[in-house]
Amino acid sequence: MNIANLSILLIEPSLMQLKVIIQHLKEEGVADVEGASSGQSALQMLRAYQPDLIISSLYLPDMTATELVIKLKETEGLCDIPFMLISSETRFSALNPIRQAGVVAILPKPFNHQDLRRALRTTLEFIEPEEIVLENYNVDALRVLVVDDSSMSRKHVMRTFNNLGINSITTATNGKEALELFCQDQDAFDLIVTDLNMPEMDGQELIETIRTRMQNPFIPILMVTSENDETRLNNVQQAGVSAIFDKPFAPENIKAMLFQIFDDQ
Repeated sequence: MNIANLSILLIEPSLMQLKVIIQHLKEEGVADVEGASSGQSALQMLRAYQPDLIISSLYLPDMTATELVIKLKETEGLCDIPFMLISSETRFSALNPIRQAGVVAILPKPFNHQDLRRALRTTLEFIEPEEIVLENYNVDALRVLVVDDSSMSRKHVMRTFNNLGINSITTATNGKEALELFCQDQDAFDLIVTDLNMPEMDGQELIETIRTRMQNPFIPILMVTSENDETRLNNVQQAGVSAIFDKPFAPENIKAMLFQIFDDQ
């Protein structure tokens, strides 16, 4: 599949904005675009029409896009449809919940056309994933510990790794729970993927404990977070994280990091 073959449901209450976004999509060759002006009308359309991608504004007349995503994640048959947000909202408190829900991309309004193209390519990676092939490791044998207090985020990360051919995944809801699993056998995992902001023990504390108290500099630790505080992120870097990815993240970036970690040795 290529971008031009995508079928898209576009949810936008503003007719003018709807036309602008459709024009951008047409420039990428996308012709199969259905429009909806509210969350409920979108849900009604989805009962009969399941697109490859949903693109939505954040604030809809009857609900927010975050509320809509949660409804979709709870509905069988709709939970795996990639979701992209286009919004002029910049507040962390407003965007963080939908970041945690596992959207494929968040674009500003107005957005750069190149950003839209990259986001559409990311969508294709979710729809038609390619398993990663490592020279030095058997992907089927890689064991990953995913740590996040959001169940939707955990599922999103797990799906990304499943799409790469990595299926041996253990989950934990916070750093304390992850540390208990890791302490049982430090050789039980090949990779840890953690969120930053979690109850009980956050991602930075988890990394510091593994690197300093347990004196384990070897296991790769990736952080996937919506945090935008540079001081906090710098502290995480100092703690010994292997790489930090934004929420939402592109699967191709995860794939590139896995090559770097496991094949550049």
